Amino acid sequence: MLQCVNNKTIMSKEKEVKEYFVRKGLKLECVICKSHLFWTRTTLMNTTGMSIMGLDWANKHATNYVCDSCGYVHWFLDK
Repeated sequence: MLQCVNNKTIMSKEKEVKEYFVRKGLKLECVICKSHLFWTRTTLMNTTGMSIMGLDWANKHATNYVCDSCGYVHWFLDK
């Protein structure tokens, strides 16, 4: 069930959909459909060497912004 919290945020049981800014004054926009509504997830960037040694947890993470309109995934590596 979707519920409008305000003009820019929509809540659901599974995810929070809202607008994000890449940096001050620069709103994230989907490169496919030009939507401004996204939900986020974190993805582990697995490497073969770390996986062989059982150290997957030590790999870098990326933040994914998933377009709520078309599903295109925008990837940003954590710095």
